[in-house]
Amino acid sequence: MKPAFLLALLALGACTSVAAVPAGPAALGQVTAVDSLQVRPLALLEDSRCPASVQCIWAGQVRLLVEVTRSDGAHQQRELTLGKPQNIDWGLLTLADVQPAKVTPGTTDPRQYRFTFRFER
Repeated sequence: MKPAFLLALLALGACTSVAAVPAGPAALGQVTAVDSLQVRPLALLEDSRCPASVQCIWAGQVRLLVEVTRSDGAHQQRELTLGKPQNIDWGLLTLADVQPAKVTPGTTDPRQYRFTFRFER
């Protein structure tokens, strides 16, 4: 009887545990913790960065659509441009880094992208 009770208790405990949202770079569709926010990259809108192997007149840019959620459940979508702080209702959110770096001309597989964010109140 005791082993069954312990097994049931462990199963119940597993149901109530909440996985922490990891901080750090996020792929498209993944959630990352940024200060007190959760940020989910939804869609890569543009990656026109100049490859390191090419001489360009314009450096290009990366634009990303994200969903931002606060701890109370309030959320909003914003378009972020690499290196440019975007005003959200709770402060400034910046797309701080995009990996991989653009090294050669051509497209990058969207599954390879990792996005890093910074938040300031």
